[in-house]
Amino acid sequence: MIRIILLGALVAGSAAAADLPVREVVLYKNGLGYFVREGDLAPGESARLDFKAGDMNDVLKSLTVTEAGGGRITALRYDSSEPLARKLSGFPFQLGPGRPLSALLDQLKGARIELTMGAGKTEGTILSAREVQGAEKEPPREQITLLLDSGEIRTYDLAAVSGVRFTDAALQLQLKEYLSSLVAGRSHEQRSVYIDSTDARARRVSVAYVIPVPVWKSSYRLVFPESGEPMLEGWAIVDNTTGEDWTKVRLSLVSGRPVSFISRLYEPRYVQRQEAELPEDQAAAPKVHEGAIALRADAAAPPSPPRKAVPGAPVASLFAAQPEAAPRPVTSSIEGAQAREVGELFEYSFPTPVTVRKDESAMVPFLQQKLSARKLLIYSGDGVNPRNAAEITNSTGKTLDGGPITVYDGNAYAGEALMETLKSGDKRLISYAVDLGTRITTLPDSGSQRVREVHLRRGVLTTRWAARETTTYTIRNVDQKAKTLVIEHPMRPQYNLVNMQPAETTASAWRFEVKLAPGATEKFPVTEERVYETSMGIAGATPDVLVTYVENTALSEAARKALARIADQKRAIAANDAEIARTEQQFNEVVKDQERLRQNIASLNRVSGQQDLVQKYARQLEAQETQLAALRDRLSELRKKKAALEEELKAQIEKLEF
Repeated sequence: MIRIILLGALVAGSAAAADLPVREVVLYKNGLGYFVREGDLAPGESARLDFKAGDMNDVLKSLTVTEAGGGRITALRYDSSEPLARKLSGFPFQLGPGRPLSALLDQLKGARIELTMGAGKTEGTILSAREVQGAEKEPPREQITLLLDSGEIRTYDLAAVSGVRFTDAALQLQLKEYLSSLVAGRSHEQRSVYIDSTDARARRVSVAYVIPVPVWKSSYRLVFPESGEPMLEGWAIVDNTTGEDWTKVRLSLVSGRPVSFISRLYEPRYVQRQEAELPEDQAAAPKVHEGAIALRADAAAPPSPPRKAVPGAPVASLFAAQPEAAPRPVTSSIEGAQAREVGELFEYSFPTPVTVRKDESAMVPFLQQKLSARKLLIYSGDGVNPRNAAEITNSTGKTLDGGPITVYDGNAYAGEALMETLKSGDKRLISYAVDLGTRITTLPDSGSQRVREVHLRRGVLTTRWAARETTTYTIRNVDQKAKTLVIEHPMRPQYNLVNMQPAETTASAWRFEVKLAPGATEKFPVTEERVYETSMGIAGATPDVLVTYVENTALSEAARKALARIADQKRAIAANDAEIARTEQQFNEVVKDQERLRQNIASLNRVSGQQDLVQKYARQLEAQETQLAALRDRLSELRKKKAALEEELKAQIEKLEF
C-alpha cells in the first residue's frame, strides 16, 4: 500500500470562532423564517454561523449584524461556491476517476520526492512516471523515473514503494487544498459565515437573517358547550428543519405573505470577455464607431429583509374561566400568544420561550378565547340532506389564519371543516357534518314570460320582457327539535329576486334563512326574474304580429289604437298588392292567348279556303286588345293607390311615438 504523506502542519487553520445560539425565530406564511442569533464574544474572537448551501442566497440578501460595545465589523467571510471545475483548473495537476498514481506523478515532473521502500528511503527529482503493460495475462505495472542527487537516473516499480512524500512544502499544501476542494464540492450541506471585528474588548453581537423554512400551519378546535358561549382554541404547527435545536427561543408566527424571491448572490459570476490584440498584430480593417449612450443601472438593489417581529407588551390572559355548568373536557389548559397588527400582517408572539429540537416538529397553542358562533344547517343543492354548520363571527379581535377546524358539540366530536383566514369582524359559514334528520327536495317550474314595457321610437318597436322562474324547496324536519336552515340558492347572471330579500349574499349565491319547527314540513319558494329586450322595425312587421301588441294591456289605449290603424293600413296595402297580382296575372294570360291566335292566323294564311277562320281569329285579337287596354288602366290605378297607401303608412309611422 502506498501512503502519500502530507505536511499537515504547514496548513494554517482558521482562528477559533464562536457559535452564536438562536434566540428568536419568526415564521412567515411565505415559507421564510426570520432568525436572530445573539452571543458574547471574547476580545478578538470571530463569530461563526453555519448554513445549508441552499440557504446562502437568502442569507447574503438579508443578513444584518449589530455589535454592542463600540467596535466595528470589519468583514463577513464565507465559504466560496466557486464552480469546482474552475477551482480545480488552477492547480498544476489534475486527478481523475480511474487514473493511476503514475498519472499524477508524471504531471509533477521536476518536483522533489522521497520514496519509502522497505526500511530505506530514496530522494530525487521526478523525470517521468508511466504505466507499463505487463506480459500476457499480467496486470500493468506503474513505474517512476528519478534523477538522484548523485546524478544517476533510476527507474523504480511503484509496487515496491510503500510511501511517497513531496519534500516541497508548497506542493504538499496544493495537494491538500485540491483534495479539500473535492470534498467540499461533494458536500451540499454546510457553509460557514465568519464575522470579524476590530474590537479588542469583549462584546455582544446580534445577527439577523432570513432563510427558507417550512410554512407554519394552523389548527383549530371549536367547542359548543352544553351551555355558555362557544370557545375557539388555536394551535400552530411548526417544523424545525434547520439542523440545529431551537432552545428556549422567542417564537413569533406571522399571518401574511410578504413578497420574497431568490437572487443568486452566492454563486460567483464571471463575465465572458472578448479577445483583443494590438493593432500592429492584426490586419487593418474598417471599423464603425457607435455613438455614446448614457449608462443605466440594470441591477436593482436587493430588498430589505423582513422587519423583525417584536413581541408586544404583556397583556392579560386570553382565557376566561369556564362556567361550572358547562364542563368542557375537550378543551386544553394552554397558554395563549400575544397578538398584534404588524402593518398589513398579523403576529402571534409567545410569552414563554419555546424549545423545538432539530428535525422535530411541535404544536404550540396561540389562541383560546370565547367566540361568537351559532349552530345551524346549510343546504347548497347537493343531495337531499343539508349539512350541520356553524356561523362564525371573528369576535376575538385577532386575525385567524386559515386552517382545519375540528368541531365539538357538548362533550362529543361532531366533525371537521376548513376555515379561511378571518380578519377581525369577518363572518364565515363552516359545515362539518351531514344532518340526516332533515330532508330537502327541489322542484323547479317551467317559468312564465310576460311583456313588461313596449316602446316605439323612430319606427323601431322595443319590447321589454320579464321571464320568471320559481324553485320550490320542500323541507322536512324529521327531528323533534327546532332548527335554522340556510338555503344557498345559486345566483345566475341577469336574474334578480322577485318580492323577497336574502339574509345575505355571496359572490355566487343568495342565502335564505328558514325556521323549521320540530317534525314540520315547510315549503320555501324562490322566484327569479330575468328582464330582456327585443326590437323590430314596425315597417316590416306583419298585421298579425301587430295585432298581438294591440291586444296587450301593457300598452296605453292611444298606443293600441295607433298600432291598430297601422295594422289596418298594412291590411289595405296587402289587399291592394293582392289585386295588383290578380290583374297582372289576367294581363299575362291575355297576352299569352294573343300570341297563340297570331300563330294560328299565320298558319291559316298559307292554306286556301280558311279565310273565314282567319277573320274570326282577327276579331278575337281586336277584342283582346280592348281588354288589355282596360287591364293596363286598372294596373295603373292600383299602383297609384299602393303608392298613396305606403306614403300614408310612412307618415303614420314617422309621427307615432310612445
